[in-house]
Amino acid sequence: MDRNLILAIVLSFGVFLLWDYMVLGPQREAQEAARQAQATEQTETAAAQDMDPDIGGLAGEAAALTVSDAIAKADARVPIKTPTLEGSINLKGGRFDDLVLLQYHQTVDESSPPIRLLSPAETEHGHFMQQGWAVGKDTQASAQWTAPEGAVLTPSTPVTLTRTNGDLTFEKTISVDDRYMFTVTQSVTNTSGETKNLRPYSTVTQRNTPEEYRNFMILHEGPLGVIGTKLYERKYNKLKKNKNAKIEESGVGGWVGITNKFWLAASIPPADAEIEATLANRGTTEKPIFEAFYAMPAVSLAPGETHSMQSYMFGGPKDVDLLQSYEASSEEGGLGVYDFDKAVDWGHLFFLTRPIFYTLNFFGDLTGNFGIAIILLTLIIKLILFPIANKGYESMSKMKKLQPEVKKLQERYADDKMKLQQEMMALYKKEKMNPLAGCFPILLQMPIFYALYKTLFVTIELRHQPFLYINDLSAPDPTTIFNLFGLLPFDPTVAPVIGGFLGIGFLPVLMGVAMWFQTKLNPPPADPVQAQVFAFMPFIFVFIFAPFAAGLVLYWFWNTTLGILQQWYIMKKNGVKVELGQRLNLPWAKKNADAAGDAK
Repeated sequence: MDRNLILAIVLSFGVFLLWDYMVLGPQREAQEAARQAQATEQTETAAAQDMDPDIGGLAGEAAALTVSDAIAKADARVPIKTPTLEGSINLKGGRFDDLVLLQYHQTVDESSPPIRLLSPAETEHGHFMQQGWAVGKDTQASAQWTAPEGAVLTPSTPVTLTRTNGDLTFEKTISVDDRYMFTVTQSVTNTSGETKNLRPYSTVTQRNTPEEYRNFMILHEGPLGVIGTKLYERKYNKLKKNKNAKIEESGVGGWVGITNKFWLAASIPPADAEIEATLANRGTTEKPIFEAFYAMPAVSLAPGETHSMQSYMFGGPKDVDLLQSYEASSEEGGLGVYDFDKAVDWGHLFFLTRPIFYTLNFFGDLTGNFGIAIILLTLIIKLILFPIANKGYESMSKMKKLQPEVKKLQERYADDKMKLQQEMMALYKKEKMNPLAGCFPILLQMPIFYALYKTLFVTIELRHQPFLYINDLSAPDPTTIFNLFGLLPFDPTVAPVIGGFLGIGFLPVLMGVAMWFQTKLNPPPADPVQAQVFAFMPFIFVFIFAPFAAGLVLYWFWNTTLGILQQWYIMKKNGVKVELGQRLNLPWAKKNADAAGDAK
């Protein structure tokens, strides 16, 4: 760590801010203006005006029950049992409001409870999915369905639900694969003597923000959807603070859903269907009801006519391979769900985060360990940046070679800082040196570092993945220096007030040592005060990196270690003496230097 890194960090943030201000900001404003203009020009169809905006009838349902009490309260349910899922379908409304992901647990302990994805609307954080038909203003969201006695939904036993509403007979056949996708085949028959108009719709609903919600700036959580061919997103907090921030768009095909960090509940219309979608807060600021909703064009049923359609619902992890398997065409064994993997928040630097993830995932599958995968990924990144890094290290080596001349100038112009700077620049010019050349490798690494941080943070593949003594690479290092990395029988991180600052694990300490070691290879700053500040930077970075994911700290430690080896080689190649013992102020090195001086 030296002044070049500080400058690189400042410049990197400057570039990001400038890009956002000059490019992304105007693009967002133009898109929002176009959307508002389109919304103003368009008028809703008569069928759309008939839709009740409070889909699901949550306004009249109290959110006071526990999950177990709400499940038990339902008059009738159809159990769901698959190798990956367990739960039930509430026959009131045909809601999917009870779903547990059996292969994912709340902690690394396999005996801990599995992840609950969906819960009944009557609970404080109710989260459910529903598909149905709107007849006029009535969405029939609370209509009672019937199922065959003893019916259980499994991958080999679909379940057919039925109900009658006046002269309309509804049938809904639900099947599930051995992973996380439900297929819903709906039909409606008009037994009256007059034409009936109905409109198919679907909703994914979340009452309040999820219990584990933390509002990370780097992560999208909330309603989202691919409508037509474009991705639209609205964070929980944005919709909570401003109901007018809702999104209303239309297109052919796509999907809508609500996503949290690792999990997704999504509803998928037929691929060729025209949909009108809304991402909104149907509740209030104090009691929000978030919704991802779509409606299809109204269907006119002549007397005796039957209309059928097939759609899908997904409830599971945002595993990239899994999502992409559903993106594949039917000929390839998929469902053709367009851009389903965009449920993962790849961010604006998707051109970096995606390749980094694919490389990491490839090595993880190849080696069976994502810690080794991170080490191999670091090597790949280092090889890609090798030529540019060499230029930077060569420049730093030449700078170090000039240190005796620089020191003479510092002694000569100790009282004239302006003159000192002029003479130093003249020296650099004479030696054809660019003092900023050492920044280029760092500048290139900053977006890569951010992209890797983003990748490790938003993808589920590293969740609960072990490496050596670390049991979860997506979480901070579990050890701490303040109990000698577990040798002493107490946990200092639980101490009141200061406990949060005491979680400095072995890997962050190792990283700090590597960074401190690297500073000793770099030319020291001209200003003594600045030199002292930079000397403390590795220790500061230990505290900064301590709460980061262990996988990220592993990357930075290994990257720094490789940088030290590369820099050492370049210094030797350029004839720079690596008097590391003296730079580290080791007693034996000082003794040898004094002996050498006496010999002269």
